[in-house]
Amino acid sequence: MKKIVVIGAGSIIFSTTVTNDLLATQALSDSELVLVDPVIEKAQRVENYVKRIVSQNGLAATIRSTTDRKEALEGADYVITTIKVGGAAAFQVDYEVPRRYGIDVCVGECVGPGGVFRALRTIPVIVDIARDVQDICPRAVLLNYVNPMAMICMAIGRTTGLEFAGLCHGVQTTLDLISRYVGVNKEDIDFLAAGINHMAWFLKLEKNGVDLYPLFRERLEKPEYYINEKVRGEVARHFGYFMTESSGHLSDYLPWFRKNRQALDAYCDQPGLGGESGFSYAFQKAMEEKYGATDYLKNESGKLEARSVDYCSWILEALATGKYFRFQGNVMNKGYITNLPTDCCVEVPVFADSNGLHPVRVGSLPPALAAINQSNVTLQQLGVEAALTGDPELAVAAIAMDPLTSSVLTLKQIRDMVVEMFEGEERYLPQFGKRRPRKVHAVSIPVGTRGVDVPLDPALAVANRFGKLFVGK
Repeated sequence: MKKIVVIGAGSIIFSTTVTNDLLATQALSDSELVLVDPVIEKAQRVENYVKRIVSQNGLAATIRSTTDRKEALEGADYVITTIKVGGAAAFQVDYEVPRRYGIDVCVGECVGPGGVFRALRTIPVIVDIARDVQDICPRAVLLNYVNPMAMICMAIGRTTGLEFAGLCHGVQTTLDLISRYVGVNKEDIDFLAAGINHMAWFLKLEKNGVDLYPLFRERLEKPEYYINEKVRGEVARHFGYFMTESSGHLSDYLPWFRKNRQALDAYCDQPGLGGESGFSYAFQKAMEEKYGATDYLKNESGKLEARSVDYCSWILEALATGKYFRFQGNVMNKGYITNLPTDCCVEVPVFADSNGLHPVRVGSLPPALAAINQSNVTLQQLGVEAALTGDPELAVAAIAMDPLTSSVLTLKQIRDMVVEMFEGEERYLPQFGKRRPRKVHAVSIPVGTRGVDVPLDPALAVANRFGKLFVGK
């Protein structure tokens, strides 16, 4: 019997999907499941739902809920984190304040002002959890679903020695799209993907040794294909490789697609994750209103569904049985991608078996692809450092380095925006104490102001010398 602890288990969608997958896995169907959430009523909703599945399907699993994280972790084999700090109130600040300053996002949870602030309020909590895991059940494997994925995993890697991986869904869903575009079953596609979370690149697409990229690129030139994935299609057309995240989500990470109305109309005019402005904010607000107070799970039948494509149960099955499983994981870059920093988080192929998690060394990315990734790694490094040290000036620097934000706002506008966001979210940012970003006022220059005398710039001195020589001639 394995002990599996889910921290942040009150999620009505995610927790029920993961627990169903675990119970549908024969090697895990007799596990002890412990659901941890600070709001016990939310965890108990999921507990009651899972108990119906266990009872109606004659499973040997046990399940319970608790608010006591440390007690829950005693003897744990696997820990799954899926927390959200600040909820809808914080996300409202994440989205609405930058929007007033002219930052238009589709998702805004993992990058940009909203992504950095989500990291600032989440990293202290996730680090506390990870340190508890290290102290109480140090041999446990941690699987993280918390966003912003790259910054969260970077913080875990910098502060603990745990064996962990961050999990996302971009590769699985993108392979469905690629399969449709090239007319090849997804199971028959041999691929290699690597980069950073939400910005990994499909470096290889083959079937039986035959390169599928020429056909895929040809299809991207056709309007009926291109229209579905304008942002990803455009990046692939210019840089040669397709990426692992939806066009709407990816548009938040880059400076080219949301910086003005012309760009938005050209590339982000499709609904939902095709680029719709504020899609994630509106979706989550609607979900909160629909599911926040009502226990819809009490009407569920208790039917055990087939396992989903989500990686979690397949990884735990491999760890428990030794059966190999390959997945795309977010891990600290210990030389896996050689032209990205060693202290950042990268997304690479990982193999799981009874000996643990084994990331694959990919080597160097094509230089332009590494440069695009690095534009976001710089933001991530600064954001993590700000969250761990409580230095608000590093938070300003992180957001100033965001590709989309820096394409739209001046430094003063960015600083003013960050100051306002600190004011709106201060109750979620205890590590900063009373420290806040400096307010920097604009310098007013009266009409007729003359600059003070300064030494002649060396370049101008050379130019003046050439001028004298020319006149003399």
